[in-house]
This record gives sequence, structure tokens and C-alpha cells, in this order.
Amino acid sequence: MRPLFSVLVICFSLAASAATVPDHFETIAKQAETARTQERVPDAIRLYREGTKLRPSWEDGWWYLGSLLYDQDRFPEATAAFQHLFVNTSHRGPAYAFLGLCNFETGKYNDALAQFRAWAGAGWAGTRELRDVAEYHFALLLTRDGRFVESLYLIAPLAQRLGENPELVEAMGLASLRMSYLPENYPPEQRERIWLAGKAALYAAQSPKDFERADEYAARLESRYGTQPEIHYFRGTLYGFEGNRTEAEREYREELKISPDHVPALVALAGSDLEKDDRAEASALAQRAVAVDSNDAEAHHLLGRIFLADADLHAAAAELEKAKQLAPGNPLIRSHLAMVYSKLGRTQEAKAESDAFLALKNKEEVMESPREKLDEINRESAH
Repeated sequence: MRPLFSVLVICFSLAASAATVPDHFETIAKQAETARTQERVPDAIRLYREGTKLRPSWEDGWWYLGSLLYDQDRFPEATAAFQHLFVNTSHRGPAYAFLGLCNFETGKYNDALAQFRAWAGAGWAGTRELRDVAEYHFALLLTRDGRFVESLYLIAPLAQRLGENPELVEAMGLASLRMSYLPENYPPEQRERIWLAGKAALYAAQSPKDFERADEYAARLESRYGTQPEIHYFRGTLYGFEGNRTEAEREYREELKISPDHVPALVALAGSDLEKDDRAEASALAQRAVAVDSNDAEAHHLLGRIFLADADLHAAAAELEKAKQLAPGNPLIRSHLAMVYSKLGRTQEAKAESDAFLALKNKEEVMESPREKLDEINRESAH
């Protein structure tokens, strides 16, 4: 399934080897390039295979061979070709992206997610076309993995650039309603609510001037499905994104009437209470969230921040250390932990956490502090 983009032969040139080569290899290489540019795909594949046998270090050959095989839906063969690009570290990034796509197409979703994570760690390398298709599939797998906020953050720039693409709407609807499905396997009776949520999320992501249209779709969603789980929480996140905190809190409380153990709603309300310095209610909500899901990093993080505000430093350290264990790549957790360690006089540990915070802030990875990144978007939209 390749629903969003067709990755034709994404042709960017990798650095060619400078060594002197035998005439036979040069002939094959030129013939392969000619066949590729003339779109004689079977001939090009055959010639690139021959050339890579003659010279296994021919990076351009492996790249074009893998690209051509991928575009022919020959994913296992494409995987084998791209794996040869890991010899030279300068070409690992795009190869990771293509391996993720190949694994996605063959249903090896966990392997695909691991490859996309490696691609992100390598700097999101590749052409604009490759990045678009890889980011989209990466987002689908994050949704499948229950990483809904990260998925939406990754899709949002695509929505801003590509507009009302039906596949993006569907992907954003699934993530917005916290449904851990891929587009081809969610229950068909969920189609309308996914579409309404996706349209609302897409318009909200595009620009502040589209918030009114986002609210229109969100209102339709709530009027038709307001008794179902996740609907009020989603509308609350939209209100929060738009800076309407009062309405956001109201929607989160409505969600808790339907889903009393909804951890994201509990955390969102606790965060709002902490900002208003209502630490008693914030603590009660955060404690409730931790009791429901002891593996929710943001719940522990928020509870640690509440303990910090109450000057209960040892309790704050315990909660933030648990949050760090669950989400070591979250820079805000490391920053708050550094503050607590500093107040406790644990100077070396404070410095280590401060250094980790700075290192994480300098990396552009989707898994790192999506809440903070969304807050940054909100601040930019407000100006």
C-alpha cells in the first residue's frame, strides 16, 4: 500500500568513486545510466545488477538499483540493494528511509518503524520527495504505535504544504482520535468520524486563519459523536491549540465524564491547574493519571513539576527520574530534573542533566518533546 506518493526513481547523485576503473565497468555504468534516463527500466535493472557485481563499492549503482526495484514494487530486492549503502556513513540516511518504506510495504511494521527512527537520528536526509513519503509513512507507524502527538506533529508540515490531501486527512483523523490503526484496517463504521476529525486537524495545522473551518468540522464531529470516547478530548486539544483554554478545559472535563480514566485528559487538566497555581487539584489529577497508567511519562513529569512547585524536592526527583526512565529523549524532563538536582545540591548530576537537555534541544527529532514543540507553534501563531 503506497497511498500518498509514488516514489518514482528519486534521483540524486551520490558521490562516485574516484579510483580508476576497468573499461568494462565503465561501459556497463554508461549503458545503465542511458537505460535509466530513457526509462528502459528492465534493462537498467539488469545493467545496474551487472555493474554492482563488477564493482560492489559502486554506490550510485546500488542507489539506482534499489530505487528502480522499489518503484517496481520489488521490495525485498530493493532492501538488499539499499543495505549496501551502509558501508559509507554519508549515505546511510536516505538508505534508512528507503528501508523503512520497503519494510512498510511488506508488512514488517516494527522493522519499518525502527528504520524510520534511525533515519530521523541520521538527520532526515534525502530529497524533498523522499522526505515527504517517508515522513508520511513514519507518521502512520507512530499512530499504529500509539504515539499520536508525535504523529500529528510529523504530519502537520505536510498538511501545510500539500493542503487537502485525502490521505493526510485520513492519517490526521486516526491520530487525532487516538486510533492505533493503519488506514487500510480501521473499522469502516469509523470512517465518517475519522474524516471529520482529520479535516478539523488539517485546517488547524495549516494556519490561524483556518481555525474557524477547523472548529466547524470539530463541531460537526461533536454533534454526531459526542457520546463516544476521544471526541471531547480531541476538541479540547483543538481549543488548546487555538489558545482557548477555558473551552479546552471544559472539553477535557466532558471527556472524563465519558472516559474517567482518560490519562491525556487528566494530564491536560492538571497542567492547566498548575499554570493557574491550583496545585491541590493539579496534584490530585496527576496522581490519578499515574495511578491509571504508571508508564505514562508525561504524568510522572507533571507530578514531578507539581512537587517541585511545592518544594518537595525528593518527591519531585523521584517522579522526574521515573519520567526520564520512560522518556529519556524528552528535553524538558531533563531540564526540570537538572533544576531539582541543583536545588538538592547534587551538582554533578545537575550538570549532566543540563548537558543532556542542551544536546537534546539541538537535535531535530520528532520523538523529542512533542508537547513543547506544539507549544512553540501556538506561541508563533499568537504573534
